[in-house]
This record gives sequence, C-alpha cells and structure tokens, in this order.
Amino acid sequence: MRTPLALLVLSLCVIAGTWIWLGEPVPRARAPLDPAQKLECVSYTPFRGAQSPLDPSLHVPVQQIAQDLAQLAKVTNCIRTYSVDSGLDQVPGEAAKVGLKVIQGIWLGSNRFRNTLQIDTAVALAKRYPGTIEALVVGNEVLLRGEMTVADLVATIRYVKSRVENMPVTYADVWEFWLRNREIYNAVDFVTIHILPYWEDFPVRAKYAAGHVDQIRKRVAVAFPNKEILIGETGWPSAGRMRDGALPSLANQAFVVSQILALARAEKFRVNLIEAYDQPWKRQLEGTVGGYWGLFTNETRQPKYVAGRPITNHPMWKYQMGGGLAFCVLVYLVAFAALRRRPWRPRWPSWLFVAVSATVGGVLAGWGVEKVQIESFGIGGWVANSALLGAALLTTIFATMAMVTGRCLPPFVELLGPREDRTKSKTLRALGFALAVVVVLATETALGFVFDPRYRDFPFVALTIAAVPALLLMLLNGPSLSGRRPIAETTFAVLLALSVVYIGFNEGSANWQSLWTCGAYAALAFTLSLARVARTPKSSTQ
Repeated sequence: MRTPLALLVLSLCVIAGTWIWLGEPVPRARAPLDPAQKLECVSYTPFRGAQSPLDPSLHVPVQQIAQDLAQLAKVTNCIRTYSVDSGLDQVPGEAAKVGLKVIQGIWLGSNRFRNTLQIDTAVALAKRYPGTIEALVVGNEVLLRGEMTVADLVATIRYVKSRVENMPVTYADVWEFWLRNREIYNAVDFVTIHILPYWEDFPVRAKYAAGHVDQIRKRVAVAFPNKEILIGETGWPSAGRMRDGALPSLANQAFVVSQILALARAEKFRVNLIEAYDQPWKRQLEGTVGGYWGLFTNETRQPKYVAGRPITNHPMWKYQMGGGLAFCVLVYLVAFAALRRRPWRPRWPSWLFVAVSATVGGVLAGWGVEKVQIESFGIGGWVANSALLGAALLTTIFATMAMVTGRCLPPFVELLGPREDRTKSKTLRALGFALAVVVVLATETALGFVFDPRYRDFPFVALTIAAVPALLLMLLNGPSLSGRRPIAETTFAVLLALSVVYIGFNEGSANWQSLWTCGAYAALAFTLSLARVARTPKSSTQ
C-alpha cells in the first residue's frame, strides 16, 4: 500500500509543479495597451460571435459599432476599416462622435459591379466626413488574391483620386507585392504595406519579429524614396498552430506588438496594428490562428492585456491544475477499485504504469480542455476535438483497469469482428472502442497534415494522453508476437508512420508542436504494430 500512495503523492507534486511552471508570468512580455499612450491606429471590424462578412444578409447594428468605438477611443487615435458592406458604412459617423480618425477601406475584388458600389459609398462618406476620414485605401491585397490585374488596379486608384481630390489615396498589400508591382507607386499618395512576420514564406520567430518589420520597412523605403511608408498591417496571433519557429501565444503577441510600437515611436513611422478585436469568422478561411489577432477578445470585448498585470500563456492555469489533480486521483481510485476484484497484488510495473499514465493525463487534461475551447470551430470542430480528448481520457482510465488486472489491449477484430471472436470483457470493449476513436481521428488529422496542412492545429495534447498508456500497456501486458498481425491495426500503423516522415520533413525541426505531434503519432503506430490476433481463449468475465 505504501508504494501506490507514495507514487500518488509524487504524481500530484509533478502535476502541481508543472502547472505552476506553465502559469508563470513571462518576464519579457508587457501589455501593449497603455492608457497613457494611445495607439497610432488599429484595424477594426465589428463582427461578434457568429457574425461574418461572408453572410451577405448581415447588417451590423449601429449600437454595436458605437459601443466598440467608444471603447477603442480610449486606446487609439485612429481605426482602419476594409469595406463599407455589412453596416460598416456607419463607422465614420460613429467615429466622428468619439473623436476617432478613420482610414477608410474600399474592398475590391473580381466583381466590377460590387467594386463600383464600394467606391461610390466610400467616396460619399469621404465627402460627408472630411474631418474624420483621413485617407482612402483603394483595395486590400487584391493582387495577392489575384482578383485584379495591376493595370485595372492602377486605373481604379486614379479614378477614386479624381473623385476625392483633397484626400490622400493609397493601396494596401503585402510588402512583396509592392516590390513586384512598382507601377502602383505613381498612382498613390503614400505606400501602405503589410508586414506579418508569422505569415512570411519563411516564418519569423517572435523574438526577431520587430527587427524583421523594421528591416522590411527600410527596404521598401529605399525602393519608394519619396513617399511615406505606412505599415498598414502588422501584429502577432495569440493562439493557433506554429509555423516553423513562429509560436502564437498571449505572451508572444504582447512582446511583438510592444516591440513594434516602441520601434515606431523611436524611429517615428506610422503603424496600424491588426487588429482591435478577435474575429472568429476568419477561422473559416485561415484556421484557428486567423481568429486570434485582436488586442481584445471577441465575445466579451475585454482587453487581453492590462497595463501592470503579469502576462501568462495560461491565464486559467489554477483551474487547469485543479482539474489535472482531480483526474490523477480518479485514475488511482480506478486502479484501487479494479484491484478489489482480483485476489493477487499487482507487480510494481503495474503501479509504475498507473503513476505515469495518471501524471501524463493530469498534466495534459487541463491543457487539452483549453485547446478544445480555442481550436474548435463549428459543430464539426467541437464534436471532433471533444471526441478526441474524451476518448483519450477514457483510454487512460480503461487502460489502467486493464493493466492492474493483467489484461492487454484488444485487437479491433475483437470489437467489430465475428461475434464468436469478440471479447466478452466490458472493460476491454470500452478500452478498445476508446482507442479506436483516438486512432481514427489521429489518422484523419495525420493525413490532413499530409494533404492540406497550412491551417491545421496540432493535436499533440490529446494524442499524448492516449498514446502513453496504450503503448505502456502493450509493452507490459502485450500479446505474444508469434500471433498474426491484424489487418486494421497494420493499416493504421503504416498510414501513421508514413505521415510522420512527411510531416516532420514538411514542418521542419523548429516546430516543436509538429515534433511532439509526430512523436505521438509514432507512439500510436508502434503500439498498433505490436497488436496480434489472440490465439488463447477469450475471458468471459467482467
């Protein structure tokens, strides 16, 4: 009895210590929102919750816009908009009431009729609010999207300029497209470039992001020496998947934005941050990371950072630690309960299995819940992510019961094969089905990283929770390797193993989320490769 109790105390200490470490404030990060020093400008879109500009019937209520702008007027001098659709034509009027300047956007695309409506509305707003709208942005990344030719864009810019003679006009695009299409330079009054270190073809780490922004700005200034260079978009995401060494996180967002703002003040150039509020609708186009570029949360409209308050990447770490400790205790209780049904005392490897599985699950359970909340989009996303995490946690619990009672992972044929071959054990059936859910979803995500990886999140937490006890159970209580390899397990193992090779090469060695995920895939593949069709009679108990 002393050994399991000692291991339980050790597990609880490891879980608590890990979460205390994860919850530590990040020293270099400081709040980019300072009440004593307003932002130069910030991108603004008013959409909340399920609202989306992709919905043609949406018209944002003016009261919603007024609430936002009253809040933003406390932290910024200016806002940048991108369109006049979906009720955004109400923004200049409300901005005038709270003293905000507006860089008014005109959304251009391949539809000439809609382009004309955008232009006419924006020009009318510019004439109606000349003291509020300080510039017009004719098109946003339309060359990047390939929806207009350079000649058509230049002609459109000149046409807008002819209708608003006393107002500056520009075009906004990623910095590389300005350097590739220099003929736009003569059509605009100033150059508006987007520099997003995270989205570069070769992603830039957070600690180098501000330096990268400054380097690109100076490079563009050399190419276009006689006009102002406005950084029309720059920032960093607070959540989402890694790209090479570029890690989205709360601390990294605060660090990068603060560094860029300090640089802008020191070198006296204008910068517009992307963006004011998180925009969930962007996740439909850009994955999880697209929805987390805001300085304020979407639903609650609360600032992510408060001046003087420490910044941690896991604000709810105390609750996550509490949940992890509870799960750890549950796993040990399950082990003790299972032992009451057996006359023998388990060997020490059984308790070591319990300790490792409970500790891993306890450390990662709270993180898994956090990832489900952040990464789930739409009903399908919530179902898939919740199912993977739930199945992983159940795998730990049922694998613990199997381990202390001397049983092994059942092959899939004992779950779904001919009736006479199916296991009669309820515990093994539950374990098998839980692991089957994990394996199917793991294989689906692995193949997704092979064929469509750009916007996918790495499910390393849930996979690890399941992979560790499954692998240990197979190693410690596994079947004889002289048996026949089951087709299902072999197929999944091969798919996972081949995916690991490609994902590791494609994502690179700097991406620890990818490496961790590949490790979990490899553990599952190895576990499945050890499966054999049992040749001994099935147990008829439990």
